[in-house]
Amino acid sequence: MIDGNTGQNALSQVKAFDDALQLTGLIVTKLDGTAKGGVLAAIALWARERQAASPDLGPVPVYFIGVGEKLEDLETFNARICPGLAGLSLPPEGNT
Repeated sequence: MIDGNTGQNALSQVKAFDDALQLTGLIVTKLDGTAKGGVLAAIALWARERQAASPDLGPVPVYFIGVGEKLEDLETFNARICPGLAGLSLPPEGNT
């Protein structure tokens, strides 16, 4: 789970978690704030570079985004509505 308000620091956190655990997916919270999710573009670029450098590593899908403070404010992330974020894969069928 990554805080979308931390900007580029969120990318550093993603890289650190990936180095330690080999990420299999993300939840990005606080996208209703002022950051507006710009970090998703940086994570998408990193995910493309990661997979190009290590084809044996799978994609890193964003499963959910948080757009509020309540559990009901978690929404399934749909990369299809954000073509510029193509590096963020869709979760495998049945895993959302």
